[in-house]
Amino acid sequence: MSELYDVVVIGAGPAGYPAAIRAGQNKLKVACVDEWKNFDGTYAFGGTCLNAGCIPSKALLESSELYQRAKDEFSLHGIKIGDLKLDLATMQKRRASIVKTMTGGITALFKANGVVGYQGHGCLLPGNKVLVTGADGAEKTLAAKHVVLASGSVPVRLRNVPHDGKYIVDSWNALEFDAVPARLGVIGAGVIGLELGSVWRRLGSEVTVLEAMEQFLPIADGAIAKEAQRHFKKQGLDIKLGAKVSSATVLAEAVDVVYADAQGEHKLQVDKLVVAVGRRPFTEGLLAEGTGVRLDERGFIQVDEHCSTGVPNVWAVGDVVRGPMLAHKGKEEGVMVADLISGHFAEVNYKVIPSVIYTAPEIAWVGQTEEQVKASGRPYKVGTFPFSASGRARAMEATQGLAKIVSAKDDDEVLGIHVIGPMAGELIAEAVLAMEYSASTEDIQRTIHAHPTLSEAIHEAALAVDKKAIDGINR
Repeated sequence: MSELYDVVVIGAGPAGYPAAIRAGQNKLKVACVDEWKNFDGTYAFGGTCLNAGCIPSKALLESSELYQRAKDEFSLHGIKIGDLKLDLATMQKRRASIVKTMTGGITALFKANGVVGYQGHGCLLPGNKVLVTGADGAEKTLAAKHVVLASGSVPVRLRNVPHDGKYIVDSWNALEFDAVPARLGVIGAGVIGLELGSVWRRLGSEVTVLEAMEQFLPIADGAIAKEAQRHFKKQGLDIKLGAKVSSATVLAEAVDVVYADAQGEHKLQVDKLVVAVGRRPFTEGLLAEGTGVRLDERGFIQVDEHCSTGVPNVWAVGDVVRGPMLAHKGKEEGVMVADLISGHFAEVNYKVIPSVIYTAPEIAWVGQTEEQVKASGRPYKVGTFPFSASGRARAMEATQGLAKIVSAKDDDEVLGIHVIGPMAGELIAEAVLAMEYSASTEDIQRTIHAHPTLSEAIHEAALAVDKKAIDGINR
């Protein structure tokens, strides 16, 4: 006989586990099923984000940035270091420890909120039942009033670049290197490619990034992307645009890569090749025949603005549905669905989802780029402020980058805020809050910002929109 739950969530990543926790907080009987298995064979909650993405990558980004700063910057502060050495084993041990603590935290949160966790593969059956298959092959059927599909995404693999997990790897493998590759190739100059390339470049790799598109970071504001490209070049990242890879072959413990650009065909030899060309929704074995849940042409589960699949009481959230593949977007969708199931009001404002690239300098934005606003035909105005004019940034030896605000000319509404510079991922929260409340540029101008802080860059950029900047040059 099936065990009956109010809510069964399939997937315990950043969309699934918040859905389960919120449903538990709403006094519902909840189960959460997840099949994530680490390289050592152990199961863990948290999905890609906690186990092989957001959290471990940030751990290595932080460690590698400290190493780079110790090598190049500390002497400017009067801090003298003798023979600086890299202990990659300890760095990787720290990364793994952080991941273990965070994934263990989800188990504790499940217990605190009355969520029953199942480790195994979950498959939706007709009639809102979920078949759970454990590692030992044992099967158990759960019945639910509501089912939330949160199966996440997996890296895109290229047919002409055969993945072997050792020389040709994906983003997860690239976080687990036990030695710094002398020559590292990265296919894809998106968020993941830039972050991984930055980590290993700081630690000593000669990094070449091959990007098929002619434009660098087209998802970002043009001025921000141009500034980022300039800094990455100075850091030693060799980014080749319009470079389309035709083949990659492992030979004598190296990878021979063939790619073509406007100048013709080229060959590149690297010790490791990371494929970071994006992610795709993961739905393998998720839906049994007859569930009625539909996929679109790109493999995403079809949902409405409230993440309902159209099948009564079946919902889908996170990377497996439309929208940006961002952990925080998935989290808010999971919470929204859990509240809707409980009869509460809930929504996600998709217009103000922030994006962050955790390179150095960091890149963050929310809302529309200048190019998007221009294309819309709406009259607009722009203000910028360089971190080189920030006293706090100078004290930090972090003067690269700028803050930029795009506002409407007619009613002064803030349409987009873009930052490249120190702690951009933290600074963008103010921008998100302002836009959530439909703030005007004047609202930010009249908000007192502490001095000296990095957040003053947002304030000064807002002032610059109306040519009223105090610490910057009005253009």
